[in-house]
Amino acid sequence: MGNLYYKFANHSTADYVNTGKATLSFQIINQRADFSFALFTGGLENPKLVAVSDPISFANPKAPLYPRLAHGKAWDEMTVTWTSGYNIDEATPLVEWGWKNHIKKISPAGTLTFKRGSMCGAPARTVGWRDPGFIHTSFLKDLWPNTIYEYRMGHILKNGSTVWSKTYSFKSSPYPGQDSLQRVERDGSNEYSSYQPGSLITTDQLINDLDNYDIVFHIGDLPYANGFLSQWDQFTKQVEPISSVKPYMIASGNHERDYHNSGSFYNTPDSGGECGVPAETMYYVPVENRAKFWYSTDYGMFHFCIADSEHNWREGSEQYAWIEKCLASVDRNKQPWLIFSAHRVLGYSSNDWLANEGAFEESMGRAHLQKLWQKYKADIAFFRHVHNYERTCPIYQNQCVNSEISHYSGTVNGTIHFVVGGGWSHLSEFTTINTFWSLYKDHDWGFVKLTAFNHSSLLFEYKKSADGKVYDSFTISRDYRDVLACVHDGCEATTLAT
Repeated sequence: MGNLYYKFANHSTADYVNTGKATLSFQIINQRADFSFALFTGGLENPKLVAVSDPISFANPKAPLYPRLAHGKAWDEMTVTWTSGYNIDEATPLVEWGWKNHIKKISPAGTLTFKRGSMCGAPARTVGWRDPGFIHTSFLKDLWPNTIYEYRMGHILKNGSTVWSKTYSFKSSPYPGQDSLQRVERDGSNEYSSYQPGSLITTDQLINDLDNYDIVFHIGDLPYANGFLSQWDQFTKQVEPISSVKPYMIASGNHERDYHNSGSFYNTPDSGGECGVPAETMYYVPVENRAKFWYSTDYGMFHFCIADSEHNWREGSEQYAWIEKCLASVDRNKQPWLIFSAHRVLGYSSNDWLANEGAFEESMGRAHLQKLWQKYKADIAFFRHVHNYERTCPIYQNQCVNSEISHYSGTVNGTIHFVVGGGWSHLSEFTTINTFWSLYKDHDWGFVKLTAFNHSSLLFEYKKSADGKVYDSFTISRDYRDVLACVHDGCEATTLAT
């Protein structure tokens, strides 16, 4: 089954060496195998086995678990993805779903997995490898807008019986352009370890606030597995209270994708040899090609363009053409709120290491993309990667184009940039350099929320994970004509002809 965790015996009992007694706590979840505990001496350099516990077993280690909802490619489609121990040669996967107290429908599910040979290198291909089980995805289509649906995942066994999960529910998306209250949470959390000290409190706040938002975006760096694949089960288990009832939309980050000589834009080992395979398999996103992790999705009055910063985004690239198409495709009369997002900071950040590089951004980010944000009048650009929170003024070409701080109205003459990277890991330091375009900085864990009240009014809120209270906010008020208005580098062509 592979090694999963270790703790030193004196982790919570400092005098263990003297007393020989200690208490340790581990979270044990169903990962399709039995668990045992082993005691070693000699430390990590020279371990010697002293004792092994009896196995701990689950009633059904193959059970369907950890549902993840996501938008399909159409506004009236929801996908359900889950993990089990059943391959298609021993059971047929399906989802039973429909309105509460009505006859339910049955939808089939596809099944995927991946093998050690799919990993690009160590540790994912060596000591970090663990069988991921089987990943199933079902497509629930022709949904009515704003409607509560129940669902459960199942597997029909060869003997004709069916193994079912418990029953969950979700609310379908509004019709694109529908005028109603619509709420978006930006940033999730990821599995707890000493490397991610903010993850549990962020997850807890999102769970406590479930009734007050409609969809979640988690833009890269999900479990920080870094090639230790058991962390993917831990992550999907941890966010299950959210992902089982709300669409949980993800993106690719450096800790999912990047590895030497693997085609990633950044030639780093940050994925620990995963090179995108677990993320692309464990979660569904409405992409044309899962290896190219960019996509668009709609939620009522919002249109989202989710880029993949781990693949080339520069002008002339395949992704650049897609970004322009995504930004250009939205009907701003129907969907006035245009949101761009990517994992790495392609916009603005006062982070110290980016400041030391002299650009306050990932190299080449703004140089290639700001003309598109301006031309198509993107309202907001969200980034992650840097582990803090920051908000800029509406900005174009390093110039603030609006002097307001808490309320914006009228013409869309610049994009507001955010770093929302404080949902999980150790925090990043800010530079001591005065960045005039930065309106709010916070060296703490947190997440943000967008609320569209109608086609003319938007509320933005930044909340700390520690208490869920709002620490930064602003509003936008405008009409459709303000989106159409001519601005610098954002004017439609005109003619003198009559």
